Amino acid sequence: MTYCVAIKTNNHLVFASDSRTNAGADHLNIYSKMFSLGIPGERQFVILSAGNLATTQDVITQINREIKESTEVNLNTVKYMSEAADYLGNLSVIVQNKHNHSPMNAGFNAEATFIIGGQIGDEPAEIFMVYPQGNHISCPERTPFLQIGEVKYGKPLLDRVIHENTPENDAIRAAMVSMDSTMRSNATVGPPIEITSYTIGSLAQGDYWLFTRNDKYLRSLRRSWADKLLEAFAELPDLPDRGEAPLS
Repeated sequence: MTYCVAIKTNNHLVFASDSRTNAGADHLNIYSKMFSLGIPGERQFVILSAGNLATTQDVITQINREIKESTEVNLNTVKYMSEAADYLGNLSVIVQNKHNHSPMNAGFNAEATFIIGGQIGDEPAEIFMVYPQGNHISCPERTPFLQIGEVKYGKPLLDRVIHENTPENDAIRAAMVSMDSTMRSNATVGPPIEITSYTIGSLAQGDYWLFTRNDKYLRSLRRSWADKLLEAFAELPDLPDRGEAPLS
């Protein structure tokens, strides 16, 4: 399993992903699920991936190949972020069908889900979730973030913290705490944790961080969050006095 999240604020797009893949309890590997592409001054993209590793790697390889070969439609030719999401979705479906129809892949689940975010020229910065079927959605205004993979453990914090005016550092920390909450509850999600923060309007590759398991800041953040949760729990209002049992 995996967990990836993309956050859209007024000034930044923040992306976070884990790096663990799981093919059974005794087969854990580390693969990056974050990919940055673009042309400085013209366009920038970040792609996050979840699902079948063979599919996601094949899709990213094909994206880079079509950019190199200057095919008629590629990420360097699309005019809008929605077209970039369409392109990614179409390519994902093609790759999935190739794997599903192979006689050697009986019972093989080739599904993959992606998040693509970025900016093209003067067009608005956007993030989209691309489903295995190739269709996509943009993030809602009231909850300006998208998640893929093991989403349920990290969502409650984001619902409470993230809004369009969230400062960059707060968005990054929220993404990391969301990731830590997921790692604590699901062993198939794990470090290294990758973070990219793109400054809207810069059309330059975003700032990048890599946090390993033993990273000093990651350990400090995890410990501080756990301590604050326990403090907050201890300060919850006491229960009211017990009343009489309700009539049956």
